[in-house]
Amino acid sequence: MSSAEICILIAIVVYLAVVVAVGVICSRKNKNVDDFYLGGRKLGPFVTAMSAEASDMSGWLLMGLPGLVYLCGIAEASWTAIGLALGTYVNWLVLAKRLRNYSSRIDAITVPDFFKKRFRDKTNVLIIAAAVLIIIFFIPYTASGFSTCGKLFSSLFGIDYHLAMIISAIVIVAYTSLGGFLAASTTDFIQSIIMTIALIVVLVFGISVAGGWSAVTENARSITGYLSMVETTDGAGNVVSFGSMKIVSTLAWGLGYFGMPHILLRFMAIEDPKKIKLSRRVASIWVFIAMGVAVVIGMVGLAMSKVEPSMVLKDSETVIVAISSLLSKYGVVFALLAGIILAGILASTMSTADSQLLAAASAISQDIMVGTFKFNISSKAKIIAARATVIAIAVLGVIFAWNPNSSVFGIVSFAWAGFGASFGPVMLFSLFWKRTNKWGAMAGMITGGITVIAWHYAQGGLFSLYELLPAFIVSSVFIVVVSLLTKAPEKEITDEFEEVKSM
Repeated sequence: MSSAEICILIAIVVYLAVVVAVGVICSRKNKNVDDFYLGGRKLGPFVTAMSAEASDMSGWLLMGLPGLVYLCGIAEASWTAIGLALGTYVNWLVLAKRLRNYSSRIDAITVPDFFKKRFRDKTNVLIIAAAVLIIIFFIPYTASGFSTCGKLFSSLFGIDYHLAMIISAIVIVAYTSLGGFLAASTTDFIQSIIMTIALIVVLVFGISVAGGWSAVTENARSITGYLSMVETTDGAGNVVSFGSMKIVSTLAWGLGYFGMPHILLRFMAIEDPKKIKLSRRVASIWVFIAMGVAVVIGMVGLAMSKVEPSMVLKDSETVIVAISSLLSKYGVVFALLAGIILAGILASTMSTADSQLLAAASAISQDIMVGTFKFNISSKAKIIAARATVIAIAVLGVIFAWNPNSSVFGIVSFAWAGFGASFGPVMLFSLFWKRTNKWGAMAGMITGGITVIAWHYAQGGLFSLYELLPAFIVSSVFIVVVSLLTKAPEKEITDEFEEVKSM
């Protein structure tokens, strides 16, 4: 192993040791299962904002997005980024405060638990459906994180992809199962800082190697359709149209935010609802800048390939890894910087995987075992069950990500649509339409999930539209129609709705 690789390894090991230490420290603060899953609703505004966005971006920000730009141009990545930036802001503006107040009023600690208590569902059909959908869509989402880690270490050190993925999963499971939500949120805050440093260093170094900003833009302009917002390339140099349907389709990514359990939990956990405005500003600004820089890095990486042979990539999603490897050759200090960048990729992945593991684990241990089957166990036993479930979900995620050729962007796209359509409309109607009842919520949740799966596997024509948009519409229609065709909510529920509305 070269001195540069040793320096990179040191930086990564230090980072991993820090996050595990955070897990150990936070484990001492988990007195009950509410602390484990929601941190006692004690998150400050900055931790809330940055942990929410770090858990949102995942390896998609540092691998999927730059890789897409490197391979195909800016159109799809830019429209997706615009949709996500708008979705982030609107989600914070519309949902955050209302959900925080409502979930606190009814003492809900998970998203399925919120739906159950919001609609006084004594049959438990809502909590079971929501928990099952979380498990279905979070396993591939978590798998995308493990896949990112496997690709990172495999391309960097030549380590076997499967071994690298398993080691990464063990570390993520260690601090998540120990410290729960508080550990996940604290490490996510740390990870957002590392991700920011990684983006800045990669951008500055990459532009320098490429020959300056003018060289980057000149190379991009020389490729037909590369800088167009209405054209893209297919990765083989062929220019294809990126028309209105595809633009609407990619903008629709922003709708997904309304249904992301790991982000909604941050809204539920913030200590002071009055600080949500500050959190919204911090989160929105960071997301806008981070995604903009990630898009530019894809352009920079492609320009570097004209002057640096190592930047001619077989896997475009490793563009930042390749830039980091090149940086490490300039001496010890730069090798340590490269290690920080690569730790940033790990951070982006781990910050999402830990939150997903918790959400999936809560669906099984809290919502199904305790909420549905009424297992009468102590608080200590509940935490043990939660930790065991985290481990079980991680094992399934590793199995799902076993194929090293899986696309991070593709996996995230499917899972994002699943959550956005299954929970997004239900959450919006639950918070803002008093007439919504449990049968409407159930119909919307199930039809949203089914439509995503069916649309995803259909081929051609209208079905080329990103599945989130049609599924979101179908879910919304079913919520309204079924709610109106069935019995109106009881007065107790509508009075509670009005009470929260006035808060």
